[in-house]
Amino acid sequence: MSPYNAPLNDIAFALRHIAGLDELAEIPAWSDIGLDHTEDLLAEAGRLATEVIAPSNRAGDQTGSVLNDNGEVVTPDGFRQAYQQFINGGWTAVSADPEHGGAGFPLVVDVAIQEMVTSANMAFSLCPMLSQSAIGALSAHGSPEQQHRWLPSLISGIWSGTMLLTEPQAGSDVGALTTRAEPQADGTYRLWGQKIFITWGEHDMAENIVHCVLARTPDAPVGTRGISLFIVPKMLVDDHGALGERNAIRCIGLEHKVGIHGSPTCVMELDGAVGELVGEENEGMPQMFTMMNKARLLVGLEGLAVAERAYQQAAAFAAERRQGRRSDTEPGVQAPIHQHPDVRRMLLDMRARTEAMRGLLYLNAAAADQASGHPDPAHRQQARHRAELLTPVSKAWCTDQGVEVASLGIQVHGGMGYIEETGAAQHWRDSRIAPIYEGTNGIQAIDLVARKLPVDNGAPLAALLEEMTGLDKNLDQAVGAIAEAARWLGEHPGDDALAGATPFLQMLGLTVGGWVMARAGDTASRLEAAGRLEAAGPQQADFWRAKQVSSRFYLDQILPTAPALLPAVTSGASALG
Repeated sequence: MSPYNAPLNDIAFALRHIAGLDELAEIPAWSDIGLDHTEDLLAEAGRLATEVIAPSNRAGDQTGSVLNDNGEVVTPDGFRQAYQQFINGGWTAVSADPEHGGAGFPLVVDVAIQEMVTSANMAFSLCPMLSQSAIGALSAHGSPEQQHRWLPSLISGIWSGTMLLTEPQAGSDVGALTTRAEPQADGTYRLWGQKIFITWGEHDMAENIVHCVLARTPDAPVGTRGISLFIVPKMLVDDHGALGERNAIRCIGLEHKVGIHGSPTCVMELDGAVGELVGEENEGMPQMFTMMNKARLLVGLEGLAVAERAYQQAAAFAAERRQGRRSDTEPGVQAPIHQHPDVRRMLLDMRARTEAMRGLLYLNAAAADQASGHPDPAHRQQARHRAELLTPVSKAWCTDQGVEVASLGIQVHGGMGYIEETGAAQHWRDSRIAPIYEGTNGIQAIDLVARKLPVDNGAPLAALLEEMTGLDKNLDQAVGAIAEAARWLGEHPGDDALAGATPFLQMLGLTVGGWVMARAGDTASRLEAAGRLEAAGPQQADFWRAKQVSSRFYLDQILPTAPALLPAVTSGASALG
């Protein structure tokens, strides 16, 4: 497996020219935080990802996490050391509330940092990612006393967090869960049940693990209306935050997975575990979505991150591997395979899709920042609608693209890509879980069509389409197809609309990706026209020219597949047999 190098120029470009970091810097919430020094912060995070976390990726895949007979999970070599450096640097606290020890940066900066950590080692990155979801839920719904007790140690990374949602008989049907929570005289609850697919549910990297558990109280309504959220720690904690005895929650098995072997995916058993109710009984569903919405953005980030790593490896291999000859070389002289047109096409396809994903995800995170921090209520509302519209697209389209790019990486390697020793296959295996995580991509498509499109009579989508119009001919055609598809879906509710949900989401992802790439190419072209490319130096000039090339490739060779999906959107349920 080739080394990982943090793509700092690409990340800084996406932050400044696509996500609008400079606009966020003018918002009072972040005007004094030092966003003008973001590149320095990214460079330090990139060093940690490249030098400390990335070397553990291959070992994590080969050895995996192991469950001992005593119920403890031992993580692969290098994970604990990397995690200690990660929390010592304060990287768990980047966007967290300063009141509880966070640094208070915008989410989009945190997302950029997490991209590098995830590219370095996706399995490792899932531990702090799950902690962020727990932090988000408790920040939004926890009582002041709960926030005081749990958040500082979660934000510092001394403790980690998880989500205990899925059960064997329920799967994605959360309303079918049966874990029960019985109230106690002291105000706590005792929980019984079993949860599966719990990422980082048990491990040896943090002092404590704070589980956010969905369960039912006695006489709760059936279905999702009867779900409550509980804090259930691995180690009990007193009123002053000191650790006490072990709670009655334990890992009874690890799943044997296709990829992310370093990440322990646990079967968790609650046998009368002590828990605290978050909010009121039967409020668990909206609290769960607070956890999951951020998690969905960060899972989308996994598609981008693994794609970047797969692209870097494929490009390095193609520059070294010699096979065949070009028509303009002497007989018997083999050329590096990156000189062959079809390999160049695959590499450029990988790069263009990766850049489009980065732009979409950063736009989504920046919209969430505008929704939380902008001083104008009307602007906050518009930004919230934009973020909510883009979230299922970010999660589903980017994870699908991540699998596609990782698969192309194997293809660039040829037969060597199918051999585990090269490491190319690991990227595909790791990426394949992301379209399933945090609500399968089909569920994301249903959410987009059934819940997000009808908001405010379609105004959020209409505003987005208007903003995307006028930059490029191919982009305008895709925007027109999106508008026609949205009209059809609105006129055909029910099964007909649901049958077209996934191709519609793909259309929208491809089109927003086209908008991102058109903006990138336009920015680079304007700099060149102003004579600033050569003045920036050879390396920077090459970087801007590469942006123009990948932009044009995406707009001409990838984006045209978006309007071609229109018949799939409008074929209706009868086409499914």
